[in-house]
Amino acid sequence: MRTPKTLAAMGLAVVLATVSSFVANAQDRFPNKPIQIVVPFSAGSQTDILARMVGKKMSENWGQQVVVINRPGGGGIVAGSTVARAAPDGYTLLAHSTGFAVAATLYSKLPYDTLKDFAGVTQISTGTHVLVVTPSLGVKSVSDLIALAKRKPGQLNFGSAGIGGATHLSGEQFRFAADINVVHVPYKGVPEALTDTIAGRVQYGMSPIGPALSFIKDGRLLALAVTTARRSPVLPDVPTVAEAALPGFEFDGWVGLWAPARTPKAVLDQLSNEVARILALPDVRERMQSEGAVPKSRITEIGSDSIYLLDF
Repeated sequence: MRTPKTLAAMGLAVVLATVSSFVANAQDRFPNKPIQIVVPFSAGSQTDILARMVGKKMSENWGQQVVVINRPGGGGIVAGSTVARAAPDGYTLLAHSTGFAVAATLYSKLPYDTLKDFAGVTQISTGTHVLVVTPSLGVKSVSDLIALAKRKPGQLNFGSAGIGGATHLSGEQFRFAADINVVHVPYKGVPEALTDTIAGRVQYGMSPIGPALSFIKDGRLLALAVTTARRSPVLPDVPTVAEAALPGFEFDGWVGLWAPARTPKAVLDQLSNEVARILALPDVRERMQSEGAVPKSRITEIGSDSIYLLDF
């Protein structure tokens, strides 16, 4: 016979089991605490802008704070090291650009293994760079810039967002294609490089369209060409480098998202699906396109890891 005391004990056991199950499920549920997105460039760079755009929508949907942390330095190595050492739980992510792949070939030794220490989450975008010059330089076209550089070998400087970054890579590609002798000046990010280009401390540089657009529109920078095979709808009157002076020239940068290696696949899938949802939102697509970026994702293999992408 079950006494009131026995029934009470049984009831308490049921309650405790239910609470324990709820707590366990809450702990397993992702996300249940703030997420950090580490960006290897300064605030205002295109990678930073895109990371904040995605993070804001994640936060709105999941009800958890998503914080963007800027860790510029070393062409992305500082930020990469931070994420490589983080717990593999999906709460520390790396938003990086083309320079992430470049660094793996540029440096003989890195504090992390690019393929083994990271798990791909998703691509976020592709985008063109724009070749900009300080108006005080007096050039009006790509051909003018190349001619000036040839007349003054070693005397012109071009700025980038850091050694091994996408803007450095596109700048070097232009240097080789044009066969000119110029000096590379690395900065912590695109905003700093653009500021010094406006001031004339460096004469030209490559930049994602977004950070340079307002300066182009108000005349503080002159856009000579874009690096992609086709003109950008954001700057329809600006020719491509290929049509302006160097046939066959093309550079198309990208931004992607990574997590530490050994992050559970279920978490990677959830993050990937969430970014895909965000990239499909009309207001996000419109904002990205106004920045000269194209929302992009598809599934591709990188080494032994999958980078989860969907193509729109």
